[in-house]
Amino acid sequence: MSIGIARMEDTGTTHPTFGRLPSAVPVGVLAADPLLRSGLVSALRGQPGIRLVEGELHQPGVLVAVTDDIRTLPYLVGDSARHARLVLVAEPPQPGELWAAIESGLVVLVPRKEATAERLRKAITDAHQGRGHLPPEQLGQMLQGLARLHRDVLVPHDLTPTGLSSRETTVLRLLAEGRDTAEIAAEMAYSERTVKNILHKLTTRLGLRNRTHAVSYALRHGLI
Repeated sequence: MSIGIARMEDTGTTHPTFGRLPSAVPVGVLAADPLLRSGLVSALRGQPGIRLVEGELHQPGVLVAVTDDIRTLPYLVGDSARHARLVLVAEPPQPGELWAAIESGLVVLVPRKEATAERLRKAITDAHQGRGHLPPEQLGQMLQGLARLHRDVLVPHDLTPTGLSSRETTVLRLLAEGRDTAEIAAEMAYSERTVKNILHKLTTRLGLRNRTHAVSYALRHGLI
């Protein structure tokens, strides 16, 4: 399978529709059907600031994929572009298909009927700048799915959406405030041994070196 790579060249200008264009963003193009891929390449070729480059020598920062079957998306994307931000051109997905797309890196979903050259270019710019976009119906599906995940999976196991338990989050927050083990234990009505065990399990699971590293990690990733 070939991946076409496009680079958004730094024009040093501000586009009236898209704002300031990102510079040198590698853009990959994927489609299982050669005809679909050709159509996508044709839509992007010649657009200001985009230069399509064939080959698999570069990791794309943004991946534009078109598919008739979203269930095949993980196989289409594969490992070669797993760190790319995904712009997906497809028919509106069902809830299960939407989650498969999100797991593959979905940032912007462009319905097939809206996939004009300008719309694709805006989607690439949005994805590169971290601005996600889903049509209202799909956004509603995702929010409902997150609510079910929280209710049925996270809460029964004392987990939060960050992947930490509520007491791990509390311990990290108190550490970040400068509390020592005894103060944290008193605040949470735990023994000092329990606090130490919570920290040990947390640092071991996340591969962190010590308490300072744990607090730094939590702050850097927005966990507390």
